Amino acid sequence: MPRGRYSLHDPHDHTPLAEEHFQCAPGPTGWRYVARRTTPIGEHTGSVDLTLDDLGRPLRLELHAGSWQVRGAALDGVTWVRTDPTGAHATEGTVRAHAFTGTSPAFLVATARLLRLTPSSAATRVRLVALTDPVLAPRTVDQSWALVDSEAHATDNGPLTVDTYQVSALDTGEQHSVHIAGDVVLSAPGIELEDLESPPSAFA
Repeated sequence: MPRGRYSLHDPHDHTPLAEEHFQCAPGPTGWRYVARRTTPIGEHTGSVDLTLDDLGRPLRLELHAGSWQVRGAALDGVTWVRTDPTGAHATEGTVRAHAFTGTSPAFLVATARLLRLTPSSAATRVRLVALTDPVLAPRTVDQSWALVDSEAHATDNGPLTVDTYQVSALDTGEQHSVHIAGDVVLSAPGIELEDLESPPSAFA
């Protein structure tokens, strides 16, 4: 069960935004990721709890950021309920999309798991509902994912396969690379893996 810490920063000016202390593992339903968010000085700011099924679809999502909360799942596309800081109002939404995304590295692993690309696969279009910090406002985005390299690296625990994805935003044409090993993001824009206590889990 991988356990570790990501640092999150602004991908443009590298301002530190948060740290995400996480653990994740494959399970009987698919894969689960849980994490707590803190500021760079250690103050609690939120949490992530994401469970995928065997096909990579979101069975259950619960996000907290400040006093905002979103709960969601795959249901006729993706469906969610967003609750405001007072707790007095909740808004529901449903979109014909494949999954959720956001600032947590968990969403990159989830999208890669959903698409199951190979180096010979053509670039694949995916529609996601982005839940953006700090108020978890939902926004539908279209991306293109391609697996451009898959390379095995020797480690003390045996070979570690690192997959490199090229992700393109279809509305702006902006492209970036995401490096994933098993169920751990090694690096991506705004994300750095700072600490990992055990090797990544390999999906079946």
